[in-house]
Amino acid sequence: MAEKTKVLIVDNNKSARTRLIAILKKSPEFSLDEAGNGKEALKKIKKSAPDIILGDLYMPEMGGLELCKTIKKVPESQLASIYVIILSTEEDQKTKIECINEGADDFLTKPVKADELMIRLKVGQRTSRILQRRKLETEKMFQEMDVLLIQDGGCAPGYNPVTAFIAYHLEAIGRAVYATREGFKSLVEKEDNFLRLVYDPGMFKKLDHIPGVFHAAPLSEWRGAQLRSERFRDFIKLEVQKKATALIKHKRVKAIIAIGGNGTFRGIHSLCQLLPTSIQVFFIPVTIDSDVAGTDCVGQYTGVEVGAEKIRCYMADARTHKRVYIIEMMGANSGFHALHSCLGSRAHLAVLPNSRIDHKKVVDAINQREECVIVVAEGYKKEDRAREKTTLNAAEYFHKELLATKKKINRKVVCEPFSRDIRGAAPNNMDISLAQRMAYNVAGYLKAGTSRLMPAVQSGREYAIPFNEITTDNMKEDDLLVLSNRLTK
Repeated sequence: MAEKTKVLIVDNNKSARTRLIAILKKSPEFSLDEAGNGKEALKKIKKSAPDIILGDLYMPEMGGLELCKTIKKVPESQLASIYVIILSTEEDQKTKIECINEGADDFLTKPVKADELMIRLKVGQRTSRILQRRKLETEKMFQEMDVLLIQDGGCAPGYNPVTAFIAYHLEAIGRAVYATREGFKSLVEKEDNFLRLVYDPGMFKKLDHIPGVFHAAPLSEWRGAQLRSERFRDFIKLEVQKKATALIKHKRVKAIIAIGGNGTFRGIHSLCQLLPTSIQVFFIPVTIDSDVAGTDCVGQYTGVEVGAEKIRCYMADARTHKRVYIIEMMGANSGFHALHSCLGSRAHLAVLPNSRIDHKKVVDAINQREECVIVVAEGYKKEDRAREKTTLNAAEYFHKELLATKKKINRKVVCEPFSRDIRGAAPNNMDISLAQRMAYNVAGYLKAGTSRLMPAVQSGREYAIPFNEITTDNMKEDDLLVLSNRLTK
């Protein structure tokens, strides 16, 4: 026998409830309950959620529309799937439209005709059963997760291609791919904050009716990061990491692939100290600033290409207007992006986080030129700036140091802050190719049963670096630093 459809009748008018119950009792398909207002209904709903609610629009304490908004406000919650029919003596179209806009599934005018009520409930019954099936499929889909992707840190060109290619190569070896929606935060704040990534179009068509299933194939050339990529600073706390570990075990995750820069690596490396060795863990470096040593990083090629083009525009404007531009570019620790963007654009000077600058000499050199463009890495003297509690960005701070020499600068100086549009650039072919190589290699490592490895590509050579050998300060060669100074030589 099919399970009965549970209907909750909510109306402060006892005779109105009695009439509705009398109509519905004629059908053996319904299990009936009643409440005198929205607050009373909520208590019953929390104990046992109905499939359908018949709620009067106006009631003391809480009316039908407020009850509807309360249970529908969280789309992912179990209560959001309850089919709500609002009942009202008002017949105007405006009231009906308002109720539907606020989440009600249907609207009936009182007094309700018995045959019309039964027809509307049949529709609600069918809809409720579809939603219940979908709910069960969703619970089953996310009850256990095979391979889990975690993206964290600032967005870089190439996040989406890496995600697509991992899904492709892991599906090819029979693995199911999942992902956190919000990096490490998803492991500790919401249990349902995950996606199931599907690359194969045929498989996606079969599963796309399930909430949380996402087609990964189109991501191969998309800009930005479909999975939210943002630093979750609380993850440095041991109690937060333990909570994440408990969820990973609860979901029976078999493998984790972390994607991001040096902060993401530190997060996953810390998590490894708490995870059982039976869970395979890998890391793929995706970062504009190439802040992971020993390998090219997905995003660095696009970052330098777009960064250099931006500086070329400033170079042209500086020549035209005979002025000095001091431009802040990415480079928190080593300054890879600022350095190579400077070299590619032939800017006059790169000021990196660890640069030692003779500021008087810089002012003298500027005064001997008609125009000048200086690139300053965002990490330049960040500790000094933090200690001084200044709001100046790196370019402005460097300008302040030039002014502190008391030497007059004979040209107009314009300081430009770091522009985050570089993060949204379309990944170029080099980064897409690198993403494919790294994703393919990780799939191979996983299939071979290895763990705690990062795929590395440098000068065309592919290899793997164990977690305990990874360093996150990609030092720059002295000869490149010499090339980046055309100003004071």
